[in-house]
Amino acid sequence: MREPHRLSLEHIQQAAGMIDSVFLNSPQFRAEPLEKQLECRIVVKVETLNPIRSFKGRGAEYFTAMLEGRPHLVCATAGNFGQGMAFAARKRGMRLTIFAGVTANPLKVERMRALGADVRLAGENFKAAHSAAQAFATETGAQMIEDGRIPAISEGAGTIGLEVLRWPEPFDAILVPLGDGALMGGVARWVKAHRPATQMIGICASGAPAMERSWRARRTQEIGHTETIADGIDVQSPYPEAVADLIGLADEILLVEDHTLITAMQQAHRDLGVVLEPAGAAGLAALATYRERFKGQSIATILTGGNITPEHMRRWLSV
Repeated sequence: MREPHRLSLEHIQQAAGMIDSVFLNSPQFRAEPLEKQLECRIVVKVETLNPIRSFKGRGAEYFTAMLEGRPHLVCATAGNFGQGMAFAARKRGMRLTIFAGVTANPLKVERMRALGADVRLAGENFKAAHSAAQAFATETGAQMIEDGRIPAISEGAGTIGLEVLRWPEPFDAILVPLGDGALMGGVARWVKAHRPATQMIGICASGAPAMERSWRARRTQEIGHTETIADGIDVQSPYPEAVADLIGLADEILLVEDHTLITAMQQAHRDLGVVLEPAGAAGLAALATYRERFKGQSIATILTGGNITPEHMRRWLSV
């Protein structure tokens, strides 16, 4: 007999009534200007029109709402999850310390600090920042928060699946940028319970394929080095819990190159008027990369974040 899934459908439903309304009911609409060139019917869900410009506020909101008291929290982040946690912690009067790599997006670092978090830069990448956060938690007794490992964070993100399925017509597939797995796990949990015929497809960067390899192996596969501009889906060491969440729910995980992420960002900016960071454009990049696979189908994709610096805008969007 199959064990119950650790992500709860009841909790996803509950989260939809507890998350701050600024993160809920994000726009979703036909991306008609892209449909002719990509040869499929496309619905985009835009998760950038909120105070932190990403979907990460959903999981952070639900998790902190479920906490008892006001513990000192600590986390590591590439930037977007840290902003979500900073927003949620400030709202509830909780102390938050965030560790990020010294190469972290400076715009994201600035915004985490503006939201009241104590942000400390440590190491060259997320993995090093995570180690520093763990050491800090051990030394101080602060509660370590790991995105992708804590069910409530994934369940909060799963509210996106609930909203996507309000679309009046069924989808052949839903494409989800895949980093630590919280978003994919939560959305796939809801969708597969209510529309099992809809394929759930995760999208990783070719230069950071740890989650894709882990899902195929059905166990964690660490990689020593990543090389991608998509910091939001740049993962070296997936959490075993996040990998397990995808088993039986994800139908496929595909890889996209950085240059296709840039092209997708440009398309979204030019044709949809939406500014995306590389990870946020992963679903659109996959539609271009695997055009024949999705030709003629009805597809939804989540545009997960839009935190890019003015320098990035000049480099990637000025064409």
